[in-house]
Amino acid sequence: MRRRLFHWTEPEWQTLKGRTAVVTGSTSGLGREIAVQFARAGARVVLVARNQERAQRTRDEIMSSTGNTDVSIVVGDVGDLESVRHCAQELRAFGAIDVLVHNAGALSRSLATTRDGIELTTAVHLVGPYLLTNLIEPELVAGRARVIWVTSGGMYAEPLDLDWLATPSSAYDGVKAYAKVKRAQVTLVEHWAPRLTSRHVTMTVMHPGWVDTPGLRQSLPAFRRVVRPLLRTLNEGIDTVAWLATTSDDSVTPGTLWLDRRVRSRHRFARTRNSDTPQQRERLWSFCEQKSGLQGQNRGTP
Repeated sequence: MRRRLFHWTEPEWQTLKGRTAVVTGSTSGLGREIAVQFARAGARVVLVARNQERAQRTRDEIMSSTGNTDVSIVVGDVGDLESVRHCAQELRAFGAIDVLVHNAGALSRSLATTRDGIELTTAVHLVGPYLLTNLIEPELVAGRARVIWVTSGGMYAEPLDLDWLATPSSAYDGVKAYAKVKRAQVTLVEHWAPRLTSRHVTMTVMHPGWVDTPGLRQSLPAFRRVVRPLLRTLNEGIDTVAWLATTSDDSVTPGTLWLDRRVRSRHRFARTRNSDTPQQRERLWSFCEQKSGLQGQNRGTP
């Protein structure tokens, strides 16, 4: 409906030709669709994925369907900090990076922690992407990059809760945990983006709407059955990612949350707005620094 009402034109795909775009969580769902569209636009696409076999299959399918053979694989698990460091080392070899899409996700039914001692959802959606972005920051600066985080509307229901991030409740609810971490993700982007602006890196976060993804089918099957007629296609879900990656610099304010090519409020309820204080943001920044192992490495609060 918005596409028709606001007379959207196609994203400026030509701006991606010959540029390097890195997509995490790229073997299925939104990540795969993003990679396909970037490849079709002529970008050099780097698929970051946990599984070598699935990544190779995805790479072959993308090259076959788009005719773009400049598609590479970096095997890495963004929820594992040692893997993230190896991944960053490989990404640095590509030189300047023009687009980085943080799309990798996880939703666990029961409480699980990584070998780094971090709750799984927090590691995959928050700490791992934070570490990866920091480690390849020189390449992002060289590319005057767009860094785009894919979040979820579920975050509207949850406040910023640093106590939970530090010590998840034993009465674990995977859907609520996902929403809490997505809330932290949105806050982190707003807090972090101004420091990157002076280095010509534009960081934003976007909500794709409710999309019929494999993750939704697996994690929320009952919800999907109820709302299936209203769900978006993958192509509809990634439209704002494509727009943010290709539109002119003066169209995008760093640190903002986007849905359907428009800036949206980060809060719908007073209780979430009241939780998002300067003090809590400082705690969030310190949490990410400490958990990622970057604390004390001259990375002060922006």
